[in-house]
Amino acid sequence: MSAKKSSKKAGLAQPYSLSKRGEGPNPIDIHVGQRLRLRRTLLGLSQETLGEAVGITFQQLQKYERGANRISASRLFNLSQVLGVPVTFFFEDLPSQDTSLPAMEPSETQEFESMARRETLELVRAYYRIQEEPVRRRAFELIKALAGDNDAGDRAGDDARGDD
Repeated sequence: MSAKKSSKKAGLAQPYSLSKRGEGPNPIDIHVGQRLRLRRTLLGLSQETLGEAVGITFQQLQKYERGANRISASRLFNLSQVLGVPVTFFFEDLPSQDTSLPAMEPSETQEFESMARRETLELVRAYYRIQEEPVRRRAFELIKALAGDNDAGDRAGDDARGDD
């Protein structure tokens, strides 16, 4: 009995299609690599520092982040421990498809890339260094108002009146 027949008989879901040699990296490997890079940069770690922590070279880590090399299960588990996230973190936001992964929408790609920019990371780190929660909340509302979020001004005004 063939593997296809036995998987249908057992009621298993169809796997993602795997890229063949010469077609470039598998879309899942690229996604996992992007999530790895996102977490590393959010923590402010260099590729060299993370590589040393898990016993690989920074060049190998670069290949993982690009999706050029697949990350083994044991290595992915080790990376999750060092980065302080569950293994499932690397698969979050992965589209569920029967046979293949569609390309990310341009807006999704831009949003992901903006989250990994140094400027964004510095802003988030500075935000969390603000010790006083009311001040931090006001800074958050100010940024939202500057970005054109219409609800931000109403809430910020309510907060300001409530504290006076």
